[in-house]
Amino acid sequence: MQYLYPVFTVMLWAGNNVITKAAAGRIFPAEIGFYRWLLAGLLFTPFLLGPVLRNRAQVKPILGKVAVLGVLGMAVYQSLAYYAAGITTATNMGIILSLVPVMTLGLSIASLGTALTAGALVGAGVSFAGVLLVVSQGSWTVLVAHGVNLGDAMMLVAAFAYATYSTLLKKWQLRMPPLQLLYLQVLVAIVALFPLFLLSPKTGLNASNIPLVLYACIPVSMIAPLLWMKAISLLGPSRTTLFFNLVPILTALVAALALGEQLAVYHFIGGALTLSGVILAERWTTPLRSKPQATASKAD
Repeated sequence: MQYLYPVFTVMLWAGNNVITKAAAGRIFPAEIGFYRWLLAGLLFTPFLLGPVLRNRAQVKPILGKVAVLGVLGMAVYQSLAYYAAGITTATNMGIILSLVPVMTLGLSIASLGTALTAGALVGAGVSFAGVLLVVSQGSWTVLVAHGVNLGDAMMLVAAFAYATYSTLLKKWQLRMPPLQLLYLQVLVAIVALFPLFLLSPKTGLNASNIPLVLYACIPVSMIAPLLWMKAISLLGPSRTTLFFNLVPILTALVAALALGEQLAVYHFIGGALTLSGVILAERWTTPLRSKPQATASKAD
């Protein structure tokens, strides 16, 4: 029963990749990015504004860090995905996002003093080879001649932004109730995205895009974080993170069924390489450098 929490979470995330792709052409990226967080903020406010205000003495010293987290994890990450969706496929988006655990591990090694392991080094190389295979459409000559598709490049930046967010979240260890921290980040995203929303052309809400906004807001922005936090509390962070590896697989399946996206051989090979690299990085934990042994005392 406890495994249902992470499984449902990754299903919602995979569905969000497909919804993000489906939103392209129905609503401008700046609109859906702003509306989803605005609605989430409005729905959270009756339950969380009071507790946050009562907790303001604890909130005030960390507002700067909360702002950075909100911009990276809520505004930059998802906004880039909405813009990328008009240029690349949902399948590519899912595979590229599967780099997040490897990127997070790399940033942790660089900034948190996490030990460099053989799995991290080999896994990073294997994962990036898989993503390069996908973004090159299985042809290195295409990659050399035309470069990386702009949408795929945006997703790489989005993945790095979320990996940075995850690393900072771990580094700073902000001692706040998780829901209050989530609520504050949602408020930051609303403020950060408002100028872009004002400057963007508008489609307006209509019957074809309101369901997409609602899905992005309620299941993905509100329910998924709660399920993920519950999964971490029951299974621990290491075991829970493994379920993130299901996102590209589920995204490809749902995109093929719902959007009619065609899966090529390079998708299967590239996706398998990317997932294999992530699993290697997470499970092969042999340190590259052995700890120095204490020098034996010399006899007189």
